[in-house]
Amino acid sequence: MANALPDNAFRELHEGEAYEPLMSPDKHYPEVNAWSVTWGILMAVLFSAAAAYLGLKVGQVFEAAIPIAIIAVGVSTAARRKGALGENVIIQSIGACSGAVVAGAIFTLPAIYILQAKYPEVSASFLSIFLSSLLGGILGILFLIPFRKYFVKEMHGKYPFPEATATTQVLVSGEQGGDQAKPLLLAGLIGGLYDFIVATFGWWNENFTTRVVGWGETLADKAKLVFKVNTGAAVLGLGYIIGLKYAFIICCGSFAVWYLIVPGMALLFPDTVMNQWDPSITLAVGDMSPEQIFKAYAKSIGIGGIAMAGLIGIWKSRGIIKNAVTGLGSSRTSQSSQGAQAAQSVPRTDRDLPMKIIGFGTVLTLIAIFLFFYLGVFSGSLLYAAVGILLVGFIAFLFTTVAANAIAIVGSNPVSGMTLMTLILASVVMVAVGLNGTGGMVAALVMGGVVCTALSVAGSFITDLKIGYWLGTTPAKQESWKFLGTLVSAATVGGVMILLNETYDFASGELAAPQANAMAAVIEPLMSGVGAPWVLYGIGALIALALTWCGVPALAFALGMFIPLELNVPLLVGGAVNWYVTTRSKDQALNKARGERGTLLASGFIAGGALMGVVSALLRFVGFNPISQAWLDNPLSEACSLVAYVLLIAYLIKASMLRSGRSI
Repeated sequence: MANALPDNAFRELHEGEAYEPLMSPDKHYPEVNAWSVTWGILMAVLFSAAAAYLGLKVGQVFEAAIPIAIIAVGVSTAARRKGALGENVIIQSIGACSGAVVAGAIFTLPAIYILQAKYPEVSASFLSIFLSSLLGGILGILFLIPFRKYFVKEMHGKYPFPEATATTQVLVSGEQGGDQAKPLLLAGLIGGLYDFIVATFGWWNENFTTRVVGWGETLADKAKLVFKVNTGAAVLGLGYIIGLKYAFIICCGSFAVWYLIVPGMALLFPDTVMNQWDPSITLAVGDMSPEQIFKAYAKSIGIGGIAMAGLIGIWKSRGIIKNAVTGLGSSRTSQSSQGAQAAQSVPRTDRDLPMKIIGFGTVLTLIAIFLFFYLGVFSGSLLYAAVGILLVGFIAFLFTTVAANAIAIVGSNPVSGMTLMTLILASVVMVAVGLNGTGGMVAALVMGGVVCTALSVAGSFITDLKIGYWLGTTPAKQESWKFLGTLVSAATVGGVMILLNETYDFASGELAAPQANAMAAVIEPLMSGVGAPWVLYGIGALIALALTWCGVPALAFALGMFIPLELNVPLLVGGAVNWYVTTRSKDQALNKARGERGTLLASGFIAGGALMGVVSALLRFVGFNPISQAWLDNPLSEACSLVAYVLLIAYLIKASMLRSGRSI
């Protein structure tokens, strides 16, 4: 087995060229065994608990693939296991269910507890949370498997797959050992220490904004213009891996919202209170801060753009979807016509679960969801249960490709935006068939939870499958054991969510649960007869159509419109660093070597920052929180963050700039 990825791993293949993974398709390697399954389950439990707390605290779900990969490499090395690459992929694949299932649960289901403070009859049991997460996760896996070949093989080199790239580098470095792993480990230590200091001790502010100076504050208050950048190491590394092209498109969407739409709304409607869809909005647009305008109005334009970009992507992928539904893809047709012997002739690295199992499993899962709705959500109403399963099945299947596309492009799944759209559509439809009030609120949120988990797991799973494709694992084994990881994560997040609500009370605001609060704010007026911001959704949809007509990737642009400015700008910074280090020399081999070393360093930033994010969350969970809010409110803390950020960027550039094209 080779100890380095081929040079065509991250680029498009030439005519007639084939990609050969590290683990040869003609050989068999240890993958699924007691070691890998046990460690995978342990990772799923630990990271589900950590991700649930962190997500409810700050609204950001921790993506566990990278730190789990690091731990897998570490324990395999400590145990002196030979040829552990296949085992480590399975550990990562099972354990990474944690972040995906957690996102599906905490973005929606805590809204039930939030509404319970106002409507005591609203309630959610462990069983309902568990089943919503489990069934949604299973549905997402089954819906994604037919698209595996398209995303990971046919589109090879056309998508950056940032998180999969970083995780793969971690796993490969573990196989290489020695000097090859040193840049990753050093960058991981630097990035981890950097983010740990910020998250745990608050030595400097996490964000730098133009409000740090007087004229910047005035500009924000009067003209509604503000510049913000997250100075974290992990986000900088993510931008490097995404690259300048997509980072620029994402930031164009963000700049369009923050520098055109937000100040434009304040200029055109300074005395208007647009609260038809949200009675909690009582301020006129002109009296709002830029952040409030973004949250109340402009973000909805991004949701509309994401939804339309998703529909456009579905239309463009209609042939792929047709093959997925009918099982008429060329390779599967060949297998079905030639029987089991032909299926065995398919290379090990290209074997999926049989279409019969996928189809049968999908039908059984949909039946289980229907029974869950009929008996546990809609109190025996056949009509409501039938309408609910049709909505959930249709929306989850259509948006599976959207989730996979988003992960492949930017490494971030706009699942909360798609779920919000699902909640709105579900509420409108359920009200139309006669279900409203508190019963409708709970039903819509549970339906949203199933869809949200399905899309979150589908998006996460495409990362696992791409990692497996690069390294040469057996897809069918990844697919089979992903169900176990989903089961363990669903049980864990259900218990943790109830525990956190009992400890902190989501309605109290001590745990912010921002997505769940947004879902509650949207669902309550809809089920009470108040409308939704259809005009804003429509504007976003028109923007997506115009971008598509101009040949601009609408999904990347719309993601920029939806994700906060401070998280988009560092993507552009990281992408610019990538461009800089790969264009300074006339020697293309040297530029390529520098780019690969930079990718390794950026992966270390992501891995270190992610691991320390979990450690910091656990420390806060046990009550260790020495951060001084007074210091963070001091402009000097932001000035310190800018200095630290510049030093971090300088390190990434200098450490990437090899003097020769030697191996990294």
